[in-house]
Amino acid sequence: MFSVAGEADRWARARRTARVRPYSLTGGRTHCGHVLLVESFVGALDAAVEAEATPPLGVPTTRVQPESRAIVGLCRRLRSVAEVSALLRMPLGVVRVLLSDLADQGRIRVYGTGHGTGQPDRALLERVQCGLRRL
Repeated sequence: MFSVAGEADRWARARRTARVRPYSLTGGRTHCGHVLLVESFVGALDAAVEAEATPPLGVPTTRVQPESRAIVGLCRRLRSVAEVSALLRMPLGVVRVLLSDLADQGRIRVYGTGHGTGQPDRALLERVQCGLRRL
C-alpha cells in the first residue's frame, strides 16, 4: 500500500541527512517554462504513476531523481504547488522548476487556478478567510 504522507516524510528525512543544496536539484535553474502560481494545481498523469510503480519487463529503466518520484507520488491526487512544496519541505522555487520539468516530460499536468481575469476569486478568498478563522 502506498502512503503519500509516509513517502513525503521518508523523502524529507533522507533529504535532511543528505544536505543537498536546492540549486543542485535544478541544475542552477530558477525559471520554469510553465506558469506555476502558488495556487496552481498539479496532478500526476495515470501513465506516469503506472510507469513508476511497475516498469515493463525488458525495458531499460531511466534513472529518476528521488525528488521527482516523490512529487509524482504526491500528485496522484490533485495538489497545489504550495502544498507540494510544504509536504516535501522544499523551497517553492525548486518545486516550481521540478514541476515544470515533470510537465515537460508528460508525467504531470498543470491545471489552472480557476480564474482567468487576473483577479483573485472572491469565493476562494472567503473560504481561505473562513479556514483561517477556524484555526
